[in-house]
Amino acid sequence: MVAEDFLQDPQVRQWLDGVEPAWMLLTFESLRALRHKPSAIQTAIRVANDLSVGEIAGSPVARNTLILLRQAIERGGLPLTATGNLSRAVVSEMCKLIEWPDYDQADAFGFNKVINEPDFLPLHVVRQLAQAATLVRAQRGKLVATPLGKSMLSEARQGSMLAILFHLAFWRMDLGYFGRGLLGSWPQADAGVVLWSLSICANDWQSAEKLTRLCTIPEPAMFSGTWDRTPYATEARILRPLLWFGLLECRSEKMPDSRFGEHHFYRKAKLFDRLLAFDVRVDFSEGARH
Repeated sequence: MVAEDFLQDPQVRQWLDGVEPAWMLLTFESLRALRHKPSAIQTAIRVANDLSVGEIAGSPVARNTLILLRQAIERGGLPLTATGNLSRAVVSEMCKLIEWPDYDQADAFGFNKVINEPDFLPLHVVRQLAQAATLVRAQRGKLVATPLGKSMLSEARQGSMLAILFHLAFWRMDLGYFGRGLLGSWPQADAGVVLWSLSICANDWQSAEKLTRLCTIPEPAMFSGTWDRTPYATEARILRPLLWFGLLECRSEKMPDSRFGEHHFYRKAKLFDRLLAFDVRVDFSEGARH
């Protein structure tokens, strides 16, 4: 079992508020292995590349990536702006096609007279991921599907698409964009540790605050502010992206005496354990702590 001295720091203990992190059950070797991205050598985390068409359809990211690819192919490319974003006309059309979990278009666009690609978060996420995965590329002022992207429309190749996009999102892209710079890259730098911890802690509904304490490794920078930013950073960089990929489910409850505030609760979706598998060792000699 991993026992870190810094967990005895009074600030850390106060932040944990009696919660024992799930990753403390791991052996040191397993914890270290989870801090590396998955590869042919590092097999502590395995991402399935043989999903069925039905399983792919259960992932908003994968489902809408296929929509983007089909639109790019059928229309001979999608016009881009000078900054590399999709044109407003394309965004307007995609708003009618894309469905996204826990996303209200009317609410999101309430203060926008015109809708640019970055204003429509689902499309912006999908386009960035598809381009990073070289499924699409910019060519002569248009976003066009690459040969790899076109091949993903076949059922035989779709099974690997989610694995490609997931690996890119959590181990190569900077998800800090969604956290508005809160706490730098934390906790994405320990994505593997967080994902394993969620695999054993998120079987039932848990608040974002509780999951943050159960699944993340605290750092000194977390305690430099005047308010606890950790649940917001964890939601922005881990929990919400997992919801977009179809690996988590989310529900909200209104905060008492608050007009707009909500508590968010998450639990694993069926796709979580189908896409992710872990080869780690734990020490239950002191029993489960969560």
